[in-house]
Amino acid sequence: MAKPTIAITMGDPAGIGPEISLLSAVDSSVTEQVNLLIVGDLKRLKQAADVLHQKGRLSEVPQFNAIEDVKEARFHKGTVDVVDLNNVPENLPWGKIDAIAGKSAFEFVEAAVKLANRKEIDAIATAPIHKEAWKLAGVPYPGHTEALAALSGAQSSAMMLVNKGLRVVHVTTHVSLKKAIDMATKERVLQRILLTNSSLKQFGIQSPKLAVAGINPHAGEAGLFGDEESLEIQPALEEAKQQSVDVSGPYPPDSIYFRAASGEFDAVIAQYHDQGHIAIKMLGFDTGINVTLGLPILRTSVDHGTAFDIAGKGIARERSMIEAIEVAKQFLQG
Repeated sequence: MAKPTIAITMGDPAGIGPEISLLSAVDSSVTEQVNLLIVGDLKRLKQAADVLHQKGRLSEVPQFNAIEDVKEARFHKGTVDVVDLNNVPENLPWGKIDAIAGKSAFEFVEAAVKLANRKEIDAIATAPIHKEAWKLAGVPYPGHTEALAALSGAQSSAMMLVNKGLRVVHVTTHVSLKKAIDMATKERVLQRILLTNSSLKQFGIQSPKLAVAGINPHAGEAGLFGDEESLEIQPALEEAKQQSVDVSGPYPPDSIYFRAASGEFDAVIAQYHDQGHIAIKMLGFDTGINVTLGLPILRTSVDHGTAFDIAGKGIARERSMIEAIEVAKQFLQG
């Protein structure tokens, strides 16, 4: 079987993205299994390489191969292929929110999506962006998921977090808790159930078994602690079952993630951001990754931020990026 080709987007150039992208691209355990290239800025990657070499994280500074076309990539050991957009100022400071950095990070994503749409790459693994930098740059999307959906023409999308066998899909993400409760409607919960079911089948799970978390303590305790479960969530489950989806719940949020992590379910539908994220991150901060469902292209990502406090210091850990690449490879190979 031919190696899949995966493009890493460098993320916010003021964050740890350049470092973890580079460390992953030179990891032989990764490059033996996939062809990797970085969509980013060559100057910034060279700066990251110098820092990493000084810190002993790289035994030597790698050779870089700047390319405009994927056909020009060498995919040789010791060489890092870079689609160089040349859009980061040489004196950009590390660890600071910057509109130029936000603009550059968005352009990396745009370029990678174009490669994927043209079938020149098989998947995208994204390094972290900073949402405030995107906003300062005038990027019309709050984050990766929304941008990728728009750029690829997806009708609907959702974020699935994966860590050590636990898969979590969120009904809502970056909204207030008050708004998340209002958004937990039958229609939205049903859409997430159906999208998760079809996506897991696409990724090789023939008969997905899904669980849905409640939004209230004890999943409402028969209405004692809230009625969202009976009014919105349960009706969504019943309709999904009528469409032959193996789904059950709503379950108390404080127990369902343990059951799923133990293998009882293939995925959990979480009702809001922290409900799902806490469960995923408790299993390991460096091993959690993000998969965007509903796209015509495969995208995985690290499940951590730009880490401005350590950016440019050569101490960032690349484990989550390597996991993102590994999960993409697994999905591509079924």
